Amino acid sequence: MSGVATARVAVREVMEVLNRRAKKPRAYTTYMTILGRLHKKGLVKRRREGKTDLYTPAYTREEYADLRAQAGVDSLVEQYGDAALSHFARQMGRLDPDRRRQLQRLARKK
Repeated sequence: MSGVATARVAVREVMEVLNRRAKKPRAYTTYMTILGRLHKKGLVKRRREGKTDLYTPAYTREEYADLRAQAGVDSLVEQYGDAALSHFARQMGRLDPDRRRQLQRLARKK
């Protein structure tokens, strides 16, 4: 988990922002349930202040994208083994050489 610097928000604030965008507004309890589940999964952090639970993301957008990509690749390799790896290698071979070097540098960083 990273130290994502962002404002803490209450369930009501999340509800108000999302309901403004929604065709069908959802109830407070729906958002409370969803945030509770996200907390159990480690995707948001929860802190109680008085009677109010405040939430912050556990990961930046980039960190979350990286975690999801890794999980997807792991799943493909676990399910398809060498077939998946050979497809990844073939895709790498089709890339522009500059892009391939850039990705190889990124892979070494992680």
